[in-house]
Amino acid sequence: MLKLSEIKELIKLIDQTSVNELEIENEGSRVCIRKHRPELPAHAVTVPAYAPVSVQPHIHNTLPAAEPQAGQSAAASAASSANLHKIVSPMVGTFYRSSSPGAASFVAAGDKVNEKTVVCIVEAMKLMNEIEAEVRGEIVEILADNGQLVEYGQPLFLVKTE
Repeated sequence: MLKLSEIKELIKLIDQTSVNELEIENEGSRVCIRKHRPELPAHAVTVPAYAPVSVQPHIHNTLPAAEPQAGQSAAASAASSANLHKIVSPMVGTFYRSSSPGAASFVAAGDKVNEKTVVCIVEAMKLMNEIEAEVRGEIVEILADNGQLVEYGQPLFLVKTE
């Protein structure tokens, strides 16, 4: 059973995020925390806490010019980015690429994934949450470092969809 101090900590954590409901079952006990807020417009709920995607190409363009990757032109790169899917963090927590420190990573750049492929774990309040790819395709880039604190809605992976 959870201690009162742990429940208070959960309430504070939920209050600081956009999560509206949390239910935990542990050793026959169940705790359900619901947050009731006035309804916000849908776009206000989904606004990420990081720089918009449209700003990122500008940031990358300020770096010294890089050689195009093996036979890839700028036009081909721009065209291929149109079918990239972002796998985002569904919660605030710690990002892990593998199930344990010595284990192999769930996925690496170039790996093929499907909708049910586990790509990482996000740990929140000592709960390990497996994150699935949600789409069929190929991992193009891993955007978070192992052990990094991630925010709700933060992109973790880029997947070239099939």
